[in-house]
Amino acid sequence: MLGKRNDDPGASTHFRSERVSVVNGQFFFTTREGTLEGPFFSREEALNQIDRYVERLQTSQGLMRQSVSNI
Repeated sequence: MLGKRNDDPGASTHFRSERVSVVNGQFFFTTREGTLEGPFFSREEALNQIDRYVERLQTSQGLMRQSVSNI
């Protein structure tokens, strides 16, 4: 996913990195915002939660746009 979000700064270089890491046998993923999410018991669960995290962000951004347009 190399797309640019509307609120991202202008032109910049982005490097793809592995989002899932293992710490003491537990799985975590990192976000663009720099947070570490987890722990999860398996890599598959962490990957599934990445998709859910993105869905939650997109939903919250949509709600924010709606609330701003209703002001």
